[in-house]
Amino acid sequence: MVYFIKRMVGVMDGNKEAILSNKNEYTIFRFNDHVIRFKAPYSLEKYTKIKEWDHGYLVVMAKYKHRDEEEEEYIDLIPVLKNLYFDADSFLVPIEKVRIAYD
Repeated sequence: MVYFIKRMVGVMDGNKEAILSNKNEYTIFRFNDHVIRFKAPYSLEKYTKIKEWDHGYLVVMAKYKHRDEEEEEYIDLIPVLKNLYFDADSFLVPIEKVRIAYD
């Protein structure tokens, strides 16, 4: 799996809300000054709804190219963060909410 991280200094400092989106073949998770990108399913069109956020574990609704209906999907950020040498607990503790947003 491919992971990317980019620091965006000064963006959303002190915020307790993270943002989930996707672009091209990547899922994008943004929180404070971090942008984490990782490989998304090949036919993902977009994320449509956050159903649950539980300290790094997301239950979301997603729209795929090959289906008319949305599907429930699961994203576990802890392995992604560990592969990037993050202290997952420290990173995730301040996040109270995740929302979907597209630029």
